[in-house]
Amino acid sequence: MGVQHGVGWPSPPPPPPNMMSGEMSSSNFSGPFQPPLPPPHPSLALGFSKSTFNYDELAVATAGFSQANLLGQGGFGYVHKGVLPNGKEIAVKSLKAGSGQGEREFQAEVEIISRVHHRHLVSLVGYCIAGSQRMLVYEFVPNNTLEYHLHGKGRPTMEWSTRLKIAMGSAKGLAYLHEDCHPRIIHRDIKTANILLDFNFEAKVADFGLAKLSSDTNTHVSTRIMGTFGYLAPEYASSGKLTEKSDVFSFGVMLLELITGKRPVESDMEDSLVDWARPILLRALEDGNYEELVDPRLEKNYKPQEMVRLIACAAACIRHSARRRPKMSQTVRALEGDVSLDDLNEGVKPGQSSVFGSDGSTDYDKGSYNADMKKFRRMALSSQDYESSTEYGFTSDYGNNEASSSASGDSLELGQRRASRRI
Repeated sequence: MGVQHGVGWPSPPPPPPNMMSGEMSSSNFSGPFQPPLPPPHPSLALGFSKSTFNYDELAVATAGFSQANLLGQGGFGYVHKGVLPNGKEIAVKSLKAGSGQGEREFQAEVEIISRVHHRHLVSLVGYCIAGSQRMLVYEFVPNNTLEYHLHGKGRPTMEWSTRLKIAMGSAKGLAYLHEDCHPRIIHRDIKTANILLDFNFEAKVADFGLAKLSSDTNTHVSTRIMGTFGYLAPEYASSGKLTEKSDVFSFGVMLLELITGKRPVESDMEDSLVDWARPILLRALEDGNYEELVDPRLEKNYKPQEMVRLIACAAACIRHSARRRPKMSQTVRALEGDVSLDDLNEGVKPGQSSVFGSDGSTDYDKGSYNADMKKFRRMALSSQDYESSTEYGFTSDYGNNEASSSASGDSLELGQRRASRRI
């Protein structure tokens, strides 16, 4: 969901009707019999002294939700940069009105997510409920997104060591959500645009749990597709269900982007990145020749033993059969070189159909999947209601809405070489 530069911006989130702005503290809407939720203690470690904010506080922090502070907009709403009185920088996400969430349910979900802390996850430090308006307050991550640095026009080539570092950090964050959180959290929208970077290029996964805080909790096919075109797992097209293995597939697509430098879908490509890469991954794992697959901008400046780990993990993560994909914890260990890559294949050698195929099962078959993906692609190409790629934008600096490239800013239409799009 990228910033649409040069387009008139909608008005910032308005105060709720029939209320004075000073009455907007979330505690005023909790009801007389509901005790306020305790603040999540990890926010104190981040330098935040509270978890609930009122509208006035966030309006002041964002300079009235000004265009200058707008980081991006998309399917879930708007994101503005803000600065609290103590100097702490924040990102304020204003969810689209009418989320369908009751206040107590929203607070309960926020409480769960705000207690999820990991060095590779963007921390949710607070929230605001102002009438029907819902806002989430995140830590601010200053160095834009992986999509911006990997695909932004005119950007310097990302070094191999940086790509590997981002892959491992993102994998660790996702493994934590899947396997160490109770209840577990399925991200549902893993993509390069949702990987934020600090100035050391440490990756932080953004927007986890957001689907549960919005109206997009129903993941059946009849609703707007959760996830982004080009990252969708095969089973989603058949069942409308997203599981942690759907996240694994999307992560595999992201690994392919890091390896190849290509987007998940290009308007001038007949096949998606996954379809194009599958046979080449197979050959590369068999003969050790990575030249056809690897981003030519790297000019062979990579360590082959590291490259093969990423290639093997990508191949395993994008398997057609969900149950044959590895867990994220397995992927982390493989990326770090702590386990044999054979462990990703469950003893099956690359080249046998079950590594990439549906294992002879009654899984949704690849022909049907490809047909559905082509249908989704036609929908995307014909739709005039494009949505943006990232709510964090492509600005050259957070809070600075100057576009740094033609590939940056505008919503990512498939017909304009912007490959990943919510449908």
